Amino acid sequence: MYAIVKNNNITQYINYPKSIVIGDVRYPAKIFELWTTAEKEAIGIYEIIVDKTNYRDPAYYINTNSSHTFADNRVTESWGTAIAKNLNDILVTQKDIDDGLVIDKEVGDVKIEGLKSIHKKIIKKQASSLLSKHDWQVIKATEVSEYSVPSNVTTYRSNVRTKSNEMETKIDNCTTVDELKALYESINTGTEENPVFARPLGKFPEEI
Repeated sequence: MYAIVKNNNITQYINYPKSIVIGDVRYPAKIFELWTTAEKEAIGIYEIIVDKTNYRDPAYYINTNSSHTFADNRVTESWGTAIAKNLNDILVTQKDIDDGLVIDKEVGDVKIEGLKSIHKKIIKKQASSLLSKHDWQVIKATEVSEYSVPSNVTTYRSNVRTKSNEMETKIDNCTTVDELKALYESINTGTEENPVFARPLGKFPEEI
């Protein structure tokens, strides 16, 4: 992406190479491919340099809109300071009700879910999906007296529930958004010669 600069001000953005008019001269799209950086800058065309220093993972942070500046003979796209999303739920207050900001909710109900609740819901959904494959066997065992759920299935289902609870506890124990994010980032638990990558949150057991 490029910007056209005139009198130290950005006057136009160019998303893709195309024929452009600068002053009284029309330049073909080929100049973006054939001209050197210095040649393009000599007529006011600058490639935009992206500075993601302040840009954070949007799954955990609210980023500002990006802005463009021309300084030190370069055009830079950058972001302001990102704001961490709410880790915990925001609850309904009496003021929310008095101001008509919520409908059909009472004081203490969840108004906005925090990241912890969102991530725990995902864990619950994953566990439910794994357990649902054997639900028919559990149902059959309640309806057919001579049938019992195989022991390997019972063990697997128990392990899934245990792991689900462990994951939710790890999520609950996070005190910052970065701690929560780190649960999903793989780290080497082995050696440099024999790396073993795993995320701190862990994973569900495989079916035997």
